[in-house]
Amino acid sequence: MSKSSLAYWQEKAEKLTIEGRAYINGGYQDAAAGQTFDCISPIDGRHLVKVSACESADADNAVVAARQAFEQGKWRGLAPAKRKLVLQNFADLVEQHGEELALLETLDMGKPISDSVHVDIQGALRSLRWTAEAIDKIYDEIAPSADDELGMVTHEPVGVVAAIVPWNFPLVMACWKLAPALATGNSVILKPSEKSPLTAIKLAALATEAGIPDGVFNVLPGFGHTIGKALALHNDVDTLVFTGSTAVAKQLFVYAGQSNMKRVWTEAGGKSPNIVFADAPDLDKAAQAAAAAICFNQGEVCTAGSRLLVESSIKEEFVGKVAKAMKHWQPGNPLDPETNVGAIVDQSQQSRVLGFIEQAKSQGGSLKQGGNSVSPVENGFYIEPTMFDNIANHMDIAQQEIFGPVLSVISFDTMEEAIAIANDSEYGLAAGIWTSNLSKAHRVAKALRAGSVWVNQWDGGDMTAPFGGFKQSGNGRDKSLHAFSKYTEVKATWIKF
Repeated sequence: MSKSSLAYWQEKAEKLTIEGRAYINGGYQDAAAGQTFDCISPIDGRHLVKVSACESADADNAVVAARQAFEQGKWRGLAPAKRKLVLQNFADLVEQHGEELALLETLDMGKPISDSVHVDIQGALRSLRWTAEAIDKIYDEIAPSADDELGMVTHEPVGVVAAIVPWNFPLVMACWKLAPALATGNSVILKPSEKSPLTAIKLAALATEAGIPDGVFNVLPGFGHTIGKALALHNDVDTLVFTGSTAVAKQLFVYAGQSNMKRVWTEAGGKSPNIVFADAPDLDKAAQAAAAAICFNQGEVCTAGSRLLVESSIKEEFVGKVAKAMKHWQPGNPLDPETNVGAIVDQSQQSRVLGFIEQAKSQGGSLKQGGNSVSPVENGFYIEPTMFDNIANHMDIAQQEIFGPVLSVISFDTMEEAIAIANDSEYGLAAGIWTSNLSKAHRVAKALRAGSVWVNQWDGGDMTAPFGGFKQSGNGRDKSLHAFSKYTEVKATWIKF
């Protein structure tokens, strides 16, 4: 049976054994209080597994295990080259279990299986392998000093890291955090979203099989207001890293201040502008990219190009091209490799997205495409990719992160106006520019308050490029060597001869 067929993945799903327990100190275990929650697939409403609902006692157990492992030095005490080999082995095991992990990702949060296989698994592998390979290539420093002194600047692991990751790219976001945290010698406690915990739970056993010592990598599924809060308030967690909403990110800073002033690094919301000038080199390619920027992963992307800024002189023509391109993005069964738009993660998120669509209609937005819930699979949660024209930037649809396939078209007349509209947001995660004018591209890129700017493309870059935001899109950076600074302390040692 071909892997490119729906029947192949349906049969594989029927035979899949799913683990739902927490992973602490090298083994799976129930939550201390015995509580669970139901993991429901958004594809068709099927019950997948009961998942451990961890709380404060579980946080304590995991932190004790992580701290003991750190103090014993059984991981941080390894030479960087030896940690690299273990992490490379970890990546190999992820690759070997790639189909299983991809299927868990699709069943759990509804993304198309083709994306899970070719985007999510591959992204996780790149993160693990690139980070592992980098760790024994990074040098500490010798300070300039007198002949009778030696000044050393070293980077040491921070200790116990709690990582809270979102539901839209569960595996990739987890690896963006845990790869540099583990590479630099820390112990890690991973808290996946309650909406998509399954790949994180599976990942834990693979880490142990790869040779990561017990206690160094733990996974605590559960809810943000229980286990997430417990980790954020824990006095023996040294660093908290987070990807998710801006509202939750703000609360985590409060918890850090109420506890031990742990370092908090966040990648939060986005409302990314995609700016198309009349002199764009290829309007057809720009339109296809604009459609993909809002339709990919059902629009459940922090860098979704949700605000499409189009120069007035080409707006009518370009909107028509985008509408045509969006017709190729249609919801279907996520287990079908031909599907490019899957299910919305759950019913509450579907209702939230539909609410923004109705609000945009009431505020004067012109619905050009989509706007309805659909049912390619019975009992699932699906929404047509949607585009609104004649949107003013002050409208809710243009200011709030929707996290769904809803595009707002906003017109502008000058470069200065485009920059002003693009920057008129509390967020600053990403932005796109389409122009054939090199000077304009540089001027606009420099003026945009965003952590990533892509010229004549959307979502450019690789593991060498830092990722993170300005303003209320967060602080710190994932990916690249810049990510390592979140997981290390800088120490100055001054020696008198």
